[in-house]
Amino acid sequence: MTAIHMQPVRDCAHTVSRHAGIEALNDTTTWILGNLREWRRRIQERRELASLSERTLADIGVSRADADFLSNKPFWRE
Repeated sequence: MTAIHMQPVRDCAHTVSRHAGIEALNDTTTWILGNLREWRRRIQERRELASLSERTLADIGVSRADADFLSNKPFWRE
């Protein structure tokens, strides 16, 4: 004779809420890492913009004042 082990309903609900918690943590982690990548990209781009010569800025149609303004923005601002 084979024994069948049944889980109580309360254990299934716990498993579902546990999976929902893990998914929420995963979503939050993904969001945080995405923001960190974006901020890092902005920092790099703003450093590059600040280092461009007057000639290069003129070629791309950006004034030195605009370049200074953009390169001095905090990394968390778009």
